[in-house]
Amino acid sequence: MSSKTRKFAAVMLGAILFCFAGTASAGITVSASIGGAPTGAILDNLDALSLGDGGGTTVTGIVVSFTGDGQAVVGQTGQYAPPYLSGSNGTGFGNAPIPGQDNSVYLTSGIGSAKLSFGSDMHYVGLLWGSVDNYNTLNLYSHGNLVGSVLESDFANNVNGDQGTNGTYYLNIGTTFAFDTLVASSTQYAFEMDNVAYSPDQYCPTCGTNGNLVPEPLTLSLFGAGVAGVVALRRRRRSNDTAD
Repeated sequence: MSSKTRKFAAVMLGAILFCFAGTASAGITVSASIGGAPTGAILDNLDALSLGDGGGTTVTGIVVSFTGDGQAVVGQTGQYAPPYLSGSNGTGFGNAPIPGQDNSVYLTSGIGSAKLSFGSDMHYVGLLWGSVDNYNTLNLYSHGNLVGSVLESDFANNVNGDQGTNGTYYLNIGTTFAFDTLVASSTQYAFEMDNVAYSPDQYCPTCGTNGNLVPEPLTLSLFGAGVAGVVALRRRRRSNDTAD
């Protein structure tokens, strides 16, 4: 291997490792903020869905279904509170007013789940997650198999169901693996979400320019195992430090 080739490989490996800073689990990169979806993703505000637990297909082709008392709702209803719009987290989705509660159709898992099936392999999904709680879970599936999960503890601290600006995040999730289904679930009331963005392209919140979608690095297949090892090592060290 020439020195130039070795240098390129080292730079690419460094970039990949940097992308994985803050990874929720191996192969998943999470970025959460008041900001919104990246440029280049497919945007869906879910407003084409009928209210209730019947589910259906959105304008961009996402198939939505529910379990338990999950459903599509509008406004503050019983146990459910709309995500809070502020900053740019409603940009591109046609939501109003800003700032303020989302006044359009949003999904809640209730004590149950809301399932979004994309119909093809994805490497990026984004969503507006309102009043985040530590009993909420996002699971990613590929052809029926669980391939990754994201928890409140992966990106937020002590949000405790805040129904205002401080409790709502626009969550951007990039993966090295393919997934075709997203399931939002909760063991207590409730998990509210809206403004879904998705793309088959690889997305790295820390590596793109201005939050843009970026292609999966060609060297990822060569370094994937090494990256997973580094992530696992960091976790073990963190666990040991905690135990000490």
